[in-house]
Amino acid sequence: MITNSRHSSQRNHIALPFFTLLEMVIMAGTVMLAYYFEYTDTFAVNVQGFFCYEGAYRKPYPGPEDSSAVPPVLLYSLTAGVPVLVIIVGETAVFCLQLATKDFENQEKTILTGDCCYINPLVRRTIRFLGIYAFGLFATDIFVNAGQVVTGNLAPHFLALCKPNYTALGCKQYTQFISSAHACTGNPDLIMKARKTFPSKEAALSIYAAMYLAMYITSTVKARGTRLAKPVLCLGLMCLAFLTGINRVAEYRNHWSDVIAGFIIGISIAVFLVVCVVNNFRGRQPEHEHSHMDNLAQMPMISIPRVESPLEKRSRRWICQAVAEGT
Repeated sequence: MITNSRHSSQRNHIALPFFTLLEMVIMAGTVMLAYYFEYTDTFAVNVQGFFCYEGAYRKPYPGPEDSSAVPPVLLYSLTAGVPVLVIIVGETAVFCLQLATKDFENQEKTILTGDCCYINPLVRRTIRFLGIYAFGLFATDIFVNAGQVVTGNLAPHFLALCKPNYTALGCKQYTQFISSAHACTGNPDLIMKARKTFPSKEAALSIYAAMYLAMYITSTVKARGTRLAKPVLCLGLMCLAFLTGINRVAEYRNHWSDVIAGFIIGISIAVFLVVCVVNNFRGRQPEHEHSHMDNLAQMPMISIPRVESPLEKRSRRWICQAVAEGT
């Protein structure tokens, strides 16, 4: 057993730096891809046509994003700051409570990464949960930007920004379809933003942060007297996310389909990361359970002698008699 534990520790010393480097490369690639989608024109937006005088795109222009009831600065600050603060406070409280109650069985073990480097369980859990959250946040942004670039769906106020010359386009009937990329005479930057609405980025990011944080609170907080506090807090977070999506529709910045698609993307990514990647925020399995399973696996098989049934004895006797009579 001592030899096996030494071999496993040596394998951990070799594998941990490799997987840490691999995770850093994946994270850097995700951030770079999100940057190219967000701030460059590397990926061309699909130019979607429209019908003359189409009512779905004739809503009034609500103004720039900064004039919204939920401006981008407020949304991005909340989605980036609130989960970080809650996870740091929650992990610190759980760690201090385990030390005070001497509940070392449910506490993750200190990880040795070298001859002089140790990773405290508090630091390890906090970095893991925050790292997964940051990765999911950038992944949500990538999925949303990819959908907006591929679809090129038009905003409800698109025609107010496009300002098409209906006379020059020959719009005499409502059923006439305009597919020309030069049909608009308005500001090109505003028109390009109005072509990127499906799915809604604000809805996806807000619901992702709310779902991830709600699942963290539900899985981590085990104190008594929180049977009502946890659901109220989680439902409050979800309500804020849904109000963000409803506000996007009320201000004519997105369609209902854009908001619903954003909700689906954010919820799917949050549930996948929590359930499949961080295992519902649970710690490592205690070592005594591993050793117990290893002992069971190494136990020799017990051979139980086989007992003949009366029917087998009688049939064997008949066979012997038949063989004797034949000889």
